[in-house]
Amino acid sequence: MGVEEELLLVSATGQPLPRSKAVKDETEGVDVELELTRAQVETNSPVCETSDELHRQLNAMRAKLAAAAAEHGGRLLAIAAPPTGEAAHLVTQKPRYEEMEQRYGLLAREQAVCGCHVHIDVPDKEAAIRVSNHLRPWLPALLALSANSAIYLGADTGFASWRAIMWSRWPCVGQPPYFESAAHYDTLVETHLASGSIMDERMVYWDVRPSSHLPTVEVRVSDVPLTVAETVLHATLVRALVMTALAEGDLGPELQPEVLRAAYWLSAKNGLTGKNLDVLNAEPMPVEQVMRKLVDHARPALEQLDEVERVETTIQRLLTEGNGAVRQRKAFQDGSDLIDLVEVTQ
Repeated sequence: MGVEEELLLVSATGQPLPRSKAVKDETEGVDVELELTRAQVETNSPVCETSDELHRQLNAMRAKLAAAAAEHGGRLLAIAAPPTGEAAHLVTQKPRYEEMEQRYGLLAREQAVCGCHVHIDVPDKEAAIRVSNHLRPWLPALLALSANSAIYLGADTGFASWRAIMWSRWPCVGQPPYFESAAHYDTLVETHLASGSIMDERMVYWDVRPSSHLPTVEVRVSDVPLTVAETVLHATLVRALVMTALAEGDLGPELQPEVLRAAYWLSAKNGLTGKNLDVLNAEPMPVEQVMRKLVDHARPALEQLDEVERVETTIQRLLTEGNGAVRQRKAFQDGSDLIDLVEVTQ
């Protein structure tokens, strides 16, 4: 498995800081990519065999990038939407991003949101398509766990993941369709390309997709989590779900699209508080029970990975103490320094 974390650069006062290239150039020994806006950077972990290895790698990458940001008068935040500043941002000076700004206008300039993408090795594209179908019922639960963007531009949005709401404005995004085959996937992508709604296959932003450049399936549903432990939890669950899907071997369950859509919306709204939906049975359910069903579904794979204790302990801690969205909202309401909370050196 491998993980990409998108992180936000801000000034000492918390305003988005358009210094991504300088920070990238300052960071040694870390695979750093520039993102759509100049206030974002993305780290790419090496391929990791275990969750402990991933934890060490992510800790080291966050620390090095935070130090580089400090060298340029900035701070590095593990948060999925800018907590202060203006809506529009400077777009990174790369031909691809400049073309996106030209085509999509304000949509591109307002896209300083940060996600977490997990890559899991799969045998081939057909396997990736089966995995996508099998993961669809569990994507809302993964979003609820990772929700980390309750505060946006100085206001409480009323949502746990405002990133998910903002991200949903793109043309090929969110819950993946139910695919009958890799050929079906290719046909739908070609429709988007032929219509001009997307520039190229890299703009297929469905929350599960076959990677366009790696032999992996990429899961893109989550906010960038507040802590490394939460990112590792997310990646471990994704890995176990992929293993479960590959073991089952069939095309996966078909779902009522509006039930899945409702569960997505509830996860973005409530995160780890309130109710959500059992997508498979279209039944309202407390989020704690949704999480229990998620773990039970993936349990054989988690046992194979020897990760049951890590997953159950971390989920219970988040349900008790709150994930990023809960902790952000509490700090905001208490008048505490939100930037201190989400700075990655915490």
